[in-house]
Parts: sequence; structure tokens; C-alpha cells
Amino acid sequence: MQFFVKPGDDDSWFEQWMDVRMQWHKDLGIREEKLRFHQHGPDELAHYAKDAQDIEYEFPFGWKEFEGIHNRTDFDLARHQEYSGKRLEYIDAPTNERFLPYVIETSMGVDRTTLVVLADAYREEEIEGETRVLMAMNPQIAPIKAAVFPLVKKDGMPEIAQKIQSDLRSSAINSFYDQSGAIGRRYRRQDEIGTPWCITVDGESVEQGTVTIRDRDTLEQIRVSTDQVVGWVRERLA
Repeated sequence: MQFFVKPGDDDSWFEQWMDVRMQWHKDLGIREEKLRFHQHGPDELAHYAKDAQDIEYEFPFGWKEFEGIHNRTDFDLARHQEYSGKRLEYIDAPTNERFLPYVIETSMGVDRTTLVVLADAYREEEIEGETRVLMAMNPQIAPIKAAVFPLVKKDGMPEIAQKIQSDLRSSAINSFYDQSGAIGRRYRRQDEIGTPWCITVDGESVEQGTVTIRDRDTLEQIRVSTDQVVGWVRERLA
């Protein structure tokens, strides 16, 4: 992305874009302590650049860059102007001032950023003598937002669970239905793919119209009315 600015305003715009881009990665859910800026020194700075900062992430194998922010001055337009023979100055109408804009550039690798998100989300925890693997990614970017389980495949529980999943999908909330295996194993499978919430239909669901919602990160379980599940999930994704 190349953002054109008036010479003399370039330093302040450069600082603003540093803040905006760093905040964007934090909003993805990447841990702040794993992110940092690295300013290019004289031996790293491109000949046309006034300033350059990399955003780096601390992988298990060390700090690595995955986005760059650069003040390219007027190098780009000056070269275009030189070789095209066309005047490319911008005219500021209120002052009638003519100038070649400077360029503040941000450059991000999509595949590198995906790697950062996955590496940052990966966790291994010891729970009651067993290792739990989970992807603790931001619910807004988790591929599946909620999984719906009937505790057993009888007594009307599958029908209630299927209705909840249908309601979630009708509300554009990607969900997954699973009635295979022990409930603990179903939880673990969803932890491993980063599903934030597991919704379990049990005996109380049939009798009282409530379900259990389990949080992926805290393991806290709460009961919510069946007809409020969609709103509960949507509110937390907002």
C-alpha cells in the first residue's frame, strides 16, 4: 500500500501508519509481548528510503519480520517523472502549491501473517495429568465459531442440537455438529482447531430449555437458554 503525503508531513504520517499497522495485528489477537518494531540501520536502509521499520514476531526460532513500513520520500514519482517526461506534481488547490508527493509504504506478507497467527495461537497445557493442545485464536478469525453436541444420541437431544446449529448457520455463524465419541474427546477436537465455544445439549436442555456453553480458553461452563444461544455467540463476536 502506497500512501501519498505532502513533503514535511511525512514524519508524522509515518508514525501514524506505524501505530495503525501494529494495532491491526494486535486486533487479530496476536499477543502484544510477542510483537516489536525493528528500525533499519544505515547498513539496512534502502538508498531511496528516509526511514524504515519492520514489525517482527517472536517465533520459537527467534524474532522474524513479517511487515515493513517505509518512508520512500519522492523517489517513486521522481523516477516516473524522469523517465516518462511527464510532470507528476500535485497541485494543492487552496495554496496553489506544487510538489511531488512523498510515499509512505506498508508491505505485509499474507502467508507470513497467517503463520504468525497460527504460531501465536498454538498452546500446550497440562490438565489433570494430560496434555491439552489448543489454538487460542481470536474468535473473530476462528474458522469455526461454535460446536454443538448432544450429550447422547437419544431422548430428543440430537434434534435440539441440530436446531441450534441450524439457527447459528442461519445467522451466518459457522458452526460444527458432532455427536461422535465421548464428550471430552469432542471438546479436545474442537480445542485443536480453535473453536471458541462448545454448546452441549443434555438432560436439562430437554427438561428446562437450557444448554451448557464451554469456553475454550478458560474451560468455564455456563448455562444459557436455548433460545438465547445465537444472541450470546453473536454478542461475543461483535
